[in-house]
Amino acid sequence: MHFVKESVIRASAKTVFAFHEAPDAFERLQPPWQTTEIVQPPTSLAVGTRVILKIKVGPLWQTIVAEHVAYEPGKMFADRIAKGPFKKWLHKHIITPRGENECLLTDDIEYELPLGAVGRTFGGWFARRNLERLFEFRHGVTRKACEAR
Repeated sequence: MHFVKESVIRASAKTVFAFHEAPDAFERLQPPWQTTEIVQPPTSLAVGTRVILKIKVGPLWQTIVAEHVAYEPGKMFADRIAKGPFKKWLHKHIITPRGENECLLTDDIEYELPLGAVGRTFGGWFARRNLERLFEFRHGVTRKACEAR
């Protein structure tokens, strides 16, 4: 499955990338409606850096271990889920300059739900709706933080 969210941010690509590199960025990008415990926050965006989260899904807690697998300073970084609810998850964060004070922020996610066709049939719409809501929030936070500079 594939999900893409793109937003034009009226700030330089350098500013937007610096926002994502800030020590508090990951915490700021967590939506208020999702109960999340950041067990091990990221220390950088460098390849090999791990993040460990616990997310409440209904009455249950789900542990997620994500690892950064690609890093091009100023341009992109990517992470994959090493442990979590998805069978596959590769998330590319791409920042493309569009002039001196504008860029395109792209979140490109290749994912696969567990249980194959059953997971896609019964969980596909739910996963997509949650991704749309999550990345609408994250792009809004990024826009507000970066355009205010």
